[in-house]
Amino acid sequence: MAAFREAWRLLRVGSTRLPLLRNPNPNPRPLLPFQLVSSRGIAHKLFVGGLSFYTTEDGLSEAFSQCGQVIEATIIMDKATERSKGFGFVTFASEDEAQKALTEMNGKVLNGRVIFVDNAKAKPTYDNARPIARGPPEPNRGN
Repeated sequence: MAAFREAWRLLRVGSTRLPLLRNPNPNPRPLLPFQLVSSRGIAHKLFVGGLSFYTTEDGLSEAFSQCGQVIEATIIMDKATERSKGFGFVTFASEDEAQKALTEMNGKVLNGRVIFVDNAKAKPTYDNARPIARGPPEPNRGN
């Protein structure tokens, strides 16, 4: 936590120690700690599967906080039913803490369910992919 406070102090607008890190906006605002972590790629995200429907984000964060500093804990929710999909993500401040959590928490019981933990993978990008066809094809209009 002290490292984040020091980084926050150094990145504040008006800091004379690191002039290259100032915000170039004409209306400058200091960077928030979570923006610093995600923009520099320092954070390490873990995938957590097998979660109980009763697990909350606070409970997930609390369970993983024994392994290190949890930046964010997110449970993925189904939009239609507003229930948990049974998996989520936990973001740690350092790679060492994330690896410790991966080894210690994988296979543990959380809220009556055995969870499995793995490194999160990046979302696939579909730059030039065509959308999936929906509905019947349009009739030929000239033949």
